[in-house]
Amino acid sequence: MRNDWILDVLTDLRTFAEQNGLTTSAEQLADTCLVVAAELSNRDQAALSEQAGVHGDGVARLSGGYSAS
Repeated sequence: MRNDWILDVLTDLRTFAEQNGLTTSAEQLADTCLVVAAELSNRDQAALSEQAGVHGDGVARLSGGYSAS
């Protein structure tokens, strides 16, 4: 994850909220951390699949654009 710095920022915000009695905000930020982590993971997985030649139809492509099946 190249952009996981955003999780550090969200965690800092959540910690601030917890320490200052902002419980609803802290809970929302905890949920947001989970959503962001999942999105980053899914995006990174999609990028890896693309680099490996697996396309949206689930078919691996060989160089030249021909199906591997």
